[in-house]
This record gives sequence, C-alpha cells and structure tokens, in this order.
Amino acid sequence: MSAIAIKGWCPGALRPMQSGDGLVVRIRPRGGRLDAAQAAGIADLAARYGNGLIDLTSRANLQIRGVGDEGYPALIDGLAELALLDQDSDTEAQRNILVTPFWTPDADTRSLAAELEQALAGASLDLPTKFGFAIDDGNERVLVGASADIRIERDRNRGLLVRADGTRRGRSVSRGEAVDIALALAEWYVASGGAKGEKRRMAAHLAGGASLPQSLSGDAEPAARSPDPVPGLYPTGAMVGVTFGQLTQQALGYLAGCGPALRMTPWRMVLVEGMHEMPRGADLVTDPYDPALRVIACSGAPRCREAHADTRALASALASFIPADARLHVSGCAKGCAQSGSADVTLVASGEGFDLIRRGTTRDAPVLRGLTCSYLLANPSALMGGR
Repeated sequence: MSAIAIKGWCPGALRPMQSGDGLVVRIRPRGGRLDAAQAAGIADLAARYGNGLIDLTSRANLQIRGVGDEGYPALIDGLAELALLDQDSDTEAQRNILVTPFWTPDADTRSLAAELEQALAGASLDLPTKFGFAIDDGNERVLVGASADIRIERDRNRGLLVRADGTRRGRSVSRGEAVDIALALAEWYVASGGAKGEKRRMAAHLAGGASLPQSLSGDAEPAARSPDPVPGLYPTGAMVGVTFGQLTQQALGYLAGCGPALRMTPWRMVLVEGMHEMPRGADLVTDPYDPALRVIACSGAPRCREAHADTRALASALASFIPADARLHVSGCAKGCAQSGSADVTLVASGEGFDLIRRGTTRDAPVLRGLTCSYLLANPSALMGGR
C-alpha cells in the first residue's frame, strides 16, 4: 500500500481528504448505482474503520467519515473486494459522472454511463477535479440544477443531444456518437485553456469569451425540465431523503436490505430500486413537505477544520421558518462545499459571524454581515427580507 495522498479538494477513495473528524473517503458508484451487497458492505466498512457516518454528496457520491490512518489500508482493501475502486487516483478523479436515477432497463442510460466511464479511463484529459458529466436522458431533464460541465440529454423530439453547460442548446447526436462528442467537447475545453481559468468550469469558460467550434455546437432544444424530485414513490422505486445528506451506518444497512439496489442522487436522497412502499424509521425523510428538505448545510465545525461554526445546529433551528418553496444554505466557510449553486438564502460563517446573501451563492456580496446565531434565531424574518 502506497502512502496516503491527502488533498483539499474533491476527495476520492484513493486520494482521501483530511477533515476535523479524520479522513474523508469518497466512493463513486459506477452508473450511480450500488447493488444491495455493495451498500451493505459500505455500511459495514464505515462502522469498522470510520465513525459510522456516511455522507451523500451533491455529486451523487458517498463519503465514509472519520477514518484513521491505521484503518485506511484495510478500508481500501474492503472497497476493492466490493469492486468500488478505480485502477489509480487519476482515473478516479476524472470519473465524475452524474446519472439520472429514473432510468428504466430499456433506456440507454446505463450503457451510456458505462461507455463514458470506459472512455474517460482511457483518456488523458487533465480535467479539473470538479469538472463533471451528466447523463440526463429521460423524457424530462432532472439534473439541470446539479453541477456538471458536459450534459448528454434528450431534445424536444426525444433524440439525444450533447450540450456544454452554460449554453441553451446542444448538438444533436446519434446514440453511437454521444460519448465521442462528449469527449471531444472535454478535449476542446482543455485545449482552449478552460482548465487553466480561474474558475475552471465550462460555464465560466464560455462566459469569459471562449467560443465553441461549429462541430461541437448546435441548435437542438433540450427537453423540458422536470420539477425537483421529492421523497415519494416513483415507477422505479421509493425515493427517501436524508437530513443534511448524512446517514448512519445502521440506516445505510437498513436501506440495503429494502431492495435489490440503491440509486444515488445529487439531491441527498436515495432511490431504493423496485420498492413499492416507503421505508420507515432509520431517521429517513419520507414526507415531501418535511422542513429538513428546505435546508442545506455542510459538515461544519468541529467536523470540518475550515468551518467557523456549527452549521447544522443553526440550519435545523431555522428550517421551519423557511417557506416550502424556498431553500436555505448554511455554509461553514466561503467555499460552499455543500452547494455550489444559488439558494434563496445563504448564510456564510466567518470569524465575525454569519454573512447573509439572498438569491445568490457563497461567492456573492452579502446584504448583511456579522450576524450572530442569537440574532438569526430571534429574527428569522430577516432571512427572507420580509418576503
């Protein structure tokens, strides 16, 4: 076993990240799916070598938390036995693929994901670690709000298209062309200097003046956007939420026993494949109107060494004051690890208190600065600005 390579951005299994509660080991399920044995195995490994907590990330990955240096090699051996490791850390870092969880066996989704994974494993693209792909090929798009740089989607006539994030339209492609065009788009991004830009994402690269070549652009209109999914029963199974996206190993083990497989999502929810009734217990969110679904919070202090505050305690206390159609993001620092996109209200912790941002991200200018927890709890109406 080689020495552990600790990185501060986008951890992996082969390249974990040091946090306040130990190593964070990220697992990228192939095709966004874990069979029941893999899910149960992860739960067992989290109990044996971590602190028993498992994060669901906004990239539809899982993170085992609290792993010690001494237990890490055995954890990696366990993940290898579950067929959850890549051949090396560079291949792992490049395999960032989001997959719609609502695919059916007769759809192209799984074969597209497998083909794209294989193509990325054989490519040397030198993409930024947060650069990713989305396969969102249902009749309605469900991954529009999720982070991705290159998207394989359906058009209005149910054909396939490949679209660069940040553009309204994409290039129409046949099934056999889709992965090749997606890879060509990634190669253009790197060759045109996108990977060297300050923000290092496709949309920012295009907004900064980069122009797609005609061979990679098109005028195909993407299919309509679906409403954001909520807990409930779907044709493919039961969707359950997880408060702040953190499961105990007992809860993951319970879900592993509820169906043949679990499909990961970027919404901190899990779809239990083939289940026709909602699972109960294990601290799962099954009510689509539960206030816990309105708040997003990172690990916060003391679990994260970068955080200035206990984000989840504050988010829990404020959840009931957030309107049903709004979202609150509480971030322990300006990095915004729990959510990179915009929220109705964003609170960013600093050494001086919380900065309040409305309809923006952690990087936008606040309307109020240095707010204390006591003030926010006593004046929750200040969050929405009188909405």
